This record gives sequence, structure tokens and C-alpha cells, in this order.
Amino acid sequence: MSESHYLAGLALAGRRVVVVGGGTVAQRRLPRLVSSGAVVEVISPAATPSVEALAASGAVVWHERSYVDGDLDGAWYVLCCTSDPSVNEAVSAEAERRRVFCVRADAGEAGTAVTPATGDHDGLLVGVLAGGAFRRSATVRDGLLATLRAGAVPVDLDRPHGVALVGGGPGDPDLITVRGRRLLGLADVVVADHLAPAALLEELSPSVTVIDAAKLPYGRAASQDAINALLISHARDGRFVVRLKGGDPYVFGRGFEELLACAAADVPVTVVPGVTSAFGVPAMAGVPVTHRGVAHEVVVVSGHLAPGNPASLVDWTALATLRGTIVLLMAVERIGAIADALLAGGRPQDTPVAIVQEGTTARQRVLKSTLDKAATDITANEVRPPAIIVIGPVAGLQD
Repeated sequence: MSESHYLAGLALAGRRVVVVGGGTVAQRRLPRLVSSGAVVEVISPAATPSVEALAASGAVVWHERSYVDGDLDGAWYVLCCTSDPSVNEAVSAEAERRRVFCVRADAGEAGTAVTPATGDHDGLLVGVLAGGAFRRSATVRDGLLATLRAGAVPVDLDRPHGVALVGGGPGDPDLITVRGRRLLGLADVVVADHLAPAALLEELSPSVTVIDAAKLPYGRAASQDAINALLISHARDGRFVVRLKGGDPYVFGRGFEELLACAAADVPVTVVPGVTSAFGVPAMAGVPVTHRGVAHEVVVVSGHLAPGNPASLVDWTALATLRGTIVLLMAVERIGAIADALLAGGRPQDTPVAIVQEGTTARQRVLKSTLDKAATDITANEVRPPAIIVIGPVAGLQD
């Protein structure tokens, strides 16, 4: 076969694709074949757990046996992925007779097709061929994707419009999603929360209008209406607006309120989830919110209203009866009343508590305590918001 390949995209949706072999090579190839809509059949006497899981879910059909001549009847595309060269050669020979393009994973030059190194970026499928030299093609692919994701090469033929609700993550600017960072780089206007990673704003072009939502001249109740009005007015003026939030837009971030306001004004909205501080901050501080044999449930609770407040929607008595993990957000100022409610409901006094202030940032600090002493320790150590409070056995695992 010539060293030069003709690069083409195969429309495999609804068409039979045969993968001979169920090992790690097949495991790497199957997900993209499945996502293409192909009718994938795996022929192998054994398979990895991941391949078995795909078969169990119905994503592929697994014939739990060895390959036999005739298995390629009706196939449009074939991949030889066994560790036995003689089997791969037999499969390749049948594919040649049937004029079906065939990939030889063990010897690329012996097949009639080569699998490119591929990767996705915002609706683009990037593929690189290097004459069967996969390591080289993978290196080039990674470089291309890194360049695209850094925004060095524009990939949008049409500039985005409307509003994007972007979760900036728990604080470290590297924890924003790839899509979130890309849309932020395309923004004309950024309306940022005070908990949004400030370092992300420093990367913006000087031409971008940055609005600090925390400094809007309105009271707490009216500020959300003011933010909604800002998003809508700038979007109607033809600007692409990014509403940058800390954590995830839909985890105590009022993101859905903003989506509803924009939808009512016929302004298109894109939602980009973020790493919520409820899970990301404890993780970076060495506290897993779940652990096998320790916690089988985790509840995320807003602590902005104390127990007993008539506006509170939290059933503190029910929470106190749980044995798993409670993650409190916005609770530093009310931890005393919250701890009292949990203790009164039956939570043991020595329940471990972890308090993480300014998690994932260079100013992060972690304080360990117990439920009966948490309020006193927080006051004595001058803990200030933003801080995440984790209550439950998982908070004592490091100890």
C-alpha cells in the first residue's frame, strides 16, 4: 500500500462495522465507532470489562467466540484488534476479498485503511494521519487541539450571540471547563460574580467590557433583576455576553433564574456547567465527599438561612438523621445554629467537620473540628467566607 493515504470521513450510521478482538486496542476504538451511529459487532472469545459493559448496555453486539471466515459478510468497515497476527491476517484477507476497508491495529501498513489520531473541539472533529505512525499523528493532533483550545485559531464562522451562563469553577482558573474558557475568550461583555475566578478576567482583551455584578448599586433582592436586565440589554444590542459565575451556574448560583429571564425576552442562552465548589473544594483539600464503606449519600445544603428561619426550605431534622455527608455552602456565619440543629436531631457530637476557606486557591486553608466545637473553632481561627463546610465521617478520614 502506498505511504500516502486519501483522507475521508466515513458515514457509518446504521451500517455494520466488525471489530475482531475485545482487548484494550478494541476498547480504545469502540467509543467513537459507537458515537458515529455504526452497528458495531465485536467478535472475540474474551473482552475487557469496558468492552463487556458496552455490550451489556446494548451499545455493541458481542459474539463471544473466535473469528471465522464469513464473519465480514455485510460489513462496511473492519478493524483487526487481536494480539494474534495470524488472526489479523486472516481477517484482512477476507476483507480484501469482500472489498471492505480494513484496519490492521498490529501492522498499519498491511491494512487497507488507517485509523487517524482524532480529537473533538467544539463541534470539530480533528483527524491526523502520519502513514500509520500513530505516535507522530497523536503528537500533532494534541498540538492542534491545544492551539484550538487556547483560542489561537478562530474556529467559529459565526460569532456567538446571546448569553452564555458559564460556571467558572471553585476558584483556581485552571478548573474552568474547556468550553467555558473558549466562550469567555469570545465575549464582548462579561458580567462576573465576586466568586468567579478573578485570574480569568485578567486574560480578557482590553476591548471586553467587564461588569462586576457584586458592585451593582442595588439591594440584595433587587440586584438579580438588575443583572437580568444587563444580560438582556447587552445581548439585544448585538453583544455576546458571558455571565461568569463561581462554581456551577445551577448550584445555588441563580443560573436558572437568569435563563428564564433571557428566555422570556427571546434572548438565546447557552449553559456551560462548572465544577461546583461543593465537591471540588473538598476534593482539593483531601476530603472525599463519599467513600466506600463510609458514606453512601451526600447532601449539598445552602446555609444562607439559619434553622428556624421561616423562609428556610431545609428540613434540618431530617438531615440530622442521615449518616452520610452534609456539605454546607454560605454557612460560616450560621454554623452555630446549624450545628445545634443537627446535634438536637441526633448527630453525634464527635462527628468530624472540615472547613475549607478559599479552596483551590493559593490562600486555601483547612481547619478540622467536630460538630460540637465547629462554631467555636471557626470563630477562634477567624474563618471568613468563602468557605465550604463538610460534616460527616469523610471529614475525618485523613486523620
